[in-house]
Amino acid sequence: MQHDQTVEFGQQALLTTLTLVAPILIVAILTGLLIGVIQAMTQVQDQTISYIPKLICILVALCYSLPWMFEQLSSFTGSLFQSIPTIISGG
Repeated sequence: MQHDQTVEFGQQALLTTLTLVAPILIVAILTGLLIGVIQAMTQVQDQTISYIPKLICILVALCYSLPWMFEQLSSFTGSLFQSIPTIISGG
């Protein structure tokens, strides 16, 4: 395996990982921001209040995006397995 192939597989893996976690992270950030704004408006500064809404929103986002995440991960894994003979032969 050449060094450029290794770097390319690493880049593909990193890009796939970032693509898969982006929807969940965006939902968590937006939920935290919304809860922070509500806490600032009501002057309730308890840090534990935001955990339950964040958890619920993340679970909902995960339920909606899980089929897409599995499709993306299966596509990446399939292309990786299909490239194994090329890697082994050195071409």
